[in-house]
Amino acid sequence: MFSNYLPIVILAGVAIVLAVLLMTLSKILGPFRPNKNKLDPYESGMDPVGEAADRYSISFYLVAIAFIVFDLEVVFIYPWAVNFLDYGLGTLVSMIIFILELYVGLIYLIKKGTLDWDMKKGMFN
Repeated sequence: MFSNYLPIVILAGVAIVLAVLLMTLSKILGPFRPNKNKLDPYESGMDPVGEAADRYSISFYLVAIAFIVFDLEVVFIYPWAVNFLDYGLGTLVSMIIFILELYVGLIYLIKKGTLDWDMKKGMFN
């Protein structure tokens, strides 16, 4: 039974050994000439302002979570749409319910003001 997994284990082992070997060789053989410019943090071509531990608005996190949720739902909808004609009526009904749930979630986000970036009338003001 485990002999079926032996090629996968061997491939994973070779990949791990190769990755560690290449990283070690680059660290040993590669040039290491640090200077002030190389050690400075770089973000979008702009000089960093403030501390890394600054607080962000809760709206940023809510929009990020909503984006992840709606983006991941495409993973479920796309394969269904590609093979739409191969499935029966039950799959169509379940997908309609699924899309309606997404729509209700989007309406909830809009009504809560999560997608409104106006600072004067924010979500918790």
